Amino acid sequence: MATTESPSESPEVTDTSAPEKPHKVDWLAEIRGLALMLLAVLAFHSLVAKPFYIPSTSMMPGLWVGDRLVVSKYPYGWSWASASFHLLPRGDWRVMGSTPEYGDIVIPVHPTRNEDYIKRVVALPGDTIEVRGGQIILNGTPIKREVVPPVRLPFEPDLICRGMPCLAAFEQYRVKGADGRDYFEPPTWRETLPNGATYLTIDYRDQRLDNYGPYTLPENAVFVMGDNRDESADSRAEAIESGLGGAVPLANIGGRAEFITFSLDGSTTWNPATWFTSFRPERAWTTLRPPLAEGTAAK
Repeated sequence: MATTESPSESPEVTDTSAPEKPHKVDWLAEIRGLALMLLAVLAFHSLVAKPFYIPSTSMMPGLWVGDRLVVSKYPYGWSWASASFHLLPRGDWRVMGSTPEYGDIVIPVHPTRNEDYIKRVVALPGDTIEVRGGQIILNGTPIKREVVPPVRLPFEPDLICRGMPCLAAFEQYRVKGADGRDYFEPPTWRETLPNGATYLTIDYRDQRLDNYGPYTLPENAVFVMGDNRDESADSRAEAIESGLGGAVPLANIGGRAEFITFSLDGSTTWNPATWFTSFRPERAWTTLRPPLAEGTAAK
């Protein structure tokens, strides 16, 4: 009679297969992937758009220290100034170049240092510009400039006063708000350029750069100024004074400021709670394209 072998009586099976080898990291592939990612980011920042941080008060009241914004790279074509970190050699070439409009906020590069500025275009190629007593005169005609109620700027001395004696300069314009906080309310003007672009400026004292020119711009260059006229090293100031030394070649403009993404008031610390309390919510997503004066046709 046949018998059936019980499981307990089954012969022991031995695994004779070789043990799996540990997986090796392909470091060459990892480095190649990282390099491609960095190149893609660099290309995007050079050709499309990049973030920008406002470190100074030269464009107040429109731009505050601590604003973070987006700069588009394509509105005026591409040149050596478009490349992030200014990796390309300087030159006067441009690809698909075009000219900024009056009132555009642009990113000019210093004529001798690879340092980005942010200023407003107030004169175009071929224009003759003159400044008398703070008044811009274009091609012999003063632009419209009128006194308006003072802007209200937050009292943030540790942030907005870096590198400038603003406590002494602004102290006479310091006021107490209804909320109990201190503010600056300096003399404010509204300027309107020939195309209708209008914006606010601050001008609270007489100084050397209030008088300039007349100066006729060469072709393929623009004249730029900061909106905080008394604290701006711009086309009016010599390059050795940290200014831009006159007209800025179009090839030296790296892009156009478009909008503010977010803004911090300088009180941010390691404490996560300050990441929220230092946020200026009213400034987020503010456009930086100048509005047109009433009665001006759209561009």
